[in-house]
Amino acid sequence: MKQLLANRVKTLTPSSTLAITAKAKELKEQGIDVIGLGAGEPDFNTPQNILDAAVDSMNKGLTKYTPAGGLPVLKQAIIDKLSRDNELTYKPNEIMVGVGAKHVLYTLFQVILNEGDEVIIPIPYWVSYPEQVKLAGGVPVYVEGTAQQGYKITPQQLEDAITEKTKAVIINSPSNPSGMIYSREELEQLAKVAEEKDILIVSDEIYEKLVYNGVEHFSIAQLTDAIKARTIVVNGVAKSHSMTGWRIGYAAGNTEIIKAMTDLASHSTSNATTTAQYATVEAYNGSQDAVEEMRQAFQFRLEKIYPHVADIPGFKVLKPQGAFYLLPDVAEAAEKTGYESVDAFAKALLEEANVAVIPGSGFGADATIRLSYATSLELLEEAVRRIDTFVKSKWQG
Repeated sequence: MKQLLANRVKTLTPSSTLAITAKAKELKEQGIDVIGLGAGEPDFNTPQNILDAAVDSMNKGLTKYTPAGGLPVLKQAIIDKLSRDNELTYKPNEIMVGVGAKHVLYTLFQVILNEGDEVIIPIPYWVSYPEQVKLAGGVPVYVEGTAQQGYKITPQQLEDAITEKTKAVIINSPSNPSGMIYSREELEQLAKVAEEKDILIVSDEIYEKLVYNGVEHFSIAQLTDAIKARTIVVNGVAKSHSMTGWRIGYAAGNTEIIKAMTDLASHSTSNATTTAQYATVEAYNGSQDAVEEMRQAFQFRLEKIYPHVADIPGFKVLKPQGAFYLLPDVAEAAEKTGYESVDAFAKALLEEANVAVIPGSGFGADATIRLSYATSLELLEEAVRRIDTFVKSKWQG
């Protein structure tokens, strides 16, 4: 029999976040009391005004195809949002709506990368960046943002990583998995390098609304018109409005790139789901009270749970500024409890302590695990208690 699979998919690695979530669900279905800290989605339902808008659109018969790049009314809602929240001005032909921010990123890499083009990806990174770059024929180039640097890369690191083949750098702020945020000054320095070296900036801002303790999100596209012109902003309503399953994301940027993305979508997905688009119009045009309520709930959980995680033996953890994740370095805990790797340690936490966490190897940070605090405070406290008990019971020396 001839080869069944294309070469492009042979190097793909499954999403570690989805794999752990599936394993935890499987154990729960067996009656095991597993607490899942792997979720990459808010534990709140979509706000009621958004649900009502979706139902209303269906009742009005608004259930047909839309333009491949998004409803005009949704594009306008996105334009208004970017103006209101980020002081950015765009036109409709600079906006492309896709089937979630993940699909938008995938489509973006497909249209900007030629075989062998390099994309600089800071470590730790969201699990899908490297795979999407590889699927487009590109080459991921990793630059480590150490814990000492707040899990962020420096301008010198960026400059050193750029070659003649470099096409773009990805900036994810607030970050999944670290929760850290680039300041305006840090972004200015990175932008200067990008401008001097003539590379694109992919700015993933999906967690922009989830920021804590007075820290502000700033979009690199806000710096200057020249930087905005080389930046593709990627965002959506999944995290901000608890709409992960609705699958609506968007890109804002260069008209040539946006047109190419729209054309590609017209041959792959057609339009994003019509009902979800109308729901997103309400998400951006309607009340934002629920967005703030969720942000406050996440901040409250962070303040409650962070000190307890930091007190677990062998855990070293920076306090995140945004998103809803903790990324403790647990290399010492793994070693002292007799495990040869952090992956093995995380597996034992699931099977013996009944707590599901995501090994940091999926994010390029092998010494870490990711803990999501997108669950109730009661479950968070019980999960941390279980982890603490597990580590102390196995600690050697």
